[in-house]
Amino acid sequence: MKKILTLILTLGVLTSYAQNPAPAKPQERAIALTGATIHVGNGQVIQNGVVVFDKGIITAIGDGSTPTAGAEVISAAGKHVYPGFISPASTVGLQEIGAVKATVDKQEIGDLNPNVRALIAYNTDSEIIPTIRNNGVLLTQAMPQGGTVSGSSSIMMTDGWNWEDAVLKKDDGIWLNWPSYFARDFNLEDFSLTIRKNEKRTAAMSALQATFADAKAYAALPSPASMNLKLESMRGLFSGKQNLYIRADYGKDIIESVMFAKSLGIPKIVIVGGEEAHRVVTFLKENNIPVILSELHRLPNREDEDVDLPYRMPGILHKGGVLVGLSYADGWWRTRNLAFLAGTASGFGITDKEEALKLITSNNAKILGIDAVAGTLEKGKQATLFVSAGDALDMRTNVVEQVFIQGRKVNLDDRHKRLYKTYKDKYEQK
Repeated sequence: MKKILTLILTLGVLTSYAQNPAPAKPQERAIALTGATIHVGNGQVIQNGVVVFDKGIITAIGDGSTPTAGAEVISAAGKHVYPGFISPASTVGLQEIGAVKATVDKQEIGDLNPNVRALIAYNTDSEIIPTIRNNGVLLTQAMPQGGTVSGSSSIMMTDGWNWEDAVLKKDDGIWLNWPSYFARDFNLEDFSLTIRKNEKRTAAMSALQATFADAKAYAALPSPASMNLKLESMRGLFSGKQNLYIRADYGKDIIESVMFAKSLGIPKIVIVGGEEAHRVVTFLKENNIPVILSELHRLPNREDEDVDLPYRMPGILHKGGVLVGLSYADGWWRTRNLAFLAGTASGFGITDKEEALKLITSNNAKILGIDAVAGTLEKGKQATLFVSAGDALDMRTNVVEQVFIQGRKVNLDDRHKRLYKTYKDKYEQK
């Protein structure tokens, strides 16, 4: 009996050791970070700056003369303070291990699922969430995938007991996979990619047009006789309360999808992916269409394109007057490297590093419609920020030392650190 009890206690200790840290407690008193280089997120940098926040809200920000009376003063001398990075178009929290179906909850069966909400599938116990938090990603957009109309996304904080605690903005937009003229086939044997005509496009377009026509007619009814959940979930598209996120890569698909949405009177349209967005910059600017680019650390999709084209894409769009943000898209477990995409962009066309920072802070906040509360460090906005030992866009100096989400000081333990310590201890044994 004693052996069994010992085994149970041992397993309990090991299990508790492997769990994520508990979510942070609400902020109890005002905090002032002093002496830091503050990167506001709008292009401004404050040397030897001070940021004060109380009850989760920034109450003051400025140079060294900013009053800190009554606040707990934390010296950040020689360090850098940034607004929390924002990861759009992500499946963080919706899937854990791609090869294990029981841990993947990012899509539903069927082609037309506007009523599916990624929000309620968001798993705050994911072991991936603390790893992205440790590189400064403090907000993420949980997006659905699959089908033609995938469902609605929501903006989530990377700290919370459950999705109700973690949500920052519910159902911010509907996701549409535009039926392309072309389909891609990936050969697992030789890792080659072939492009062919999309034989299913005509049927997909017919169903899509019928669904959106019904949704527009339904949205015009102030009080429908009976509620249609699918059409009700799309009502916000026509009133401007929700974005329409369109996944489209080819230039022709981008133009056609935008014109389709505009013909229906949808005011807020966002292109996601946009691998050929550089070919339609003028069209995007004239129609005021923002773009969320997928990961930049890849080769171009066409053999005749410059090998560094993905790196230069943010700069091309930025110089063309297009509002552009960055994401890691399907690389959910690589989202921790989001900051380094902006760092890459700063060396390939965006020469000002503060402009590159905007790609993952204020630009993403504007695109997602949360710029009133996040994306920059300004008085009145939420105190979602972090302290780094050095330049957070450089993997050599991105050392996150403190994180605050809505003023709550977050425990920075994660699975990576635990494994590092475990094997460090092992190989230090004599």
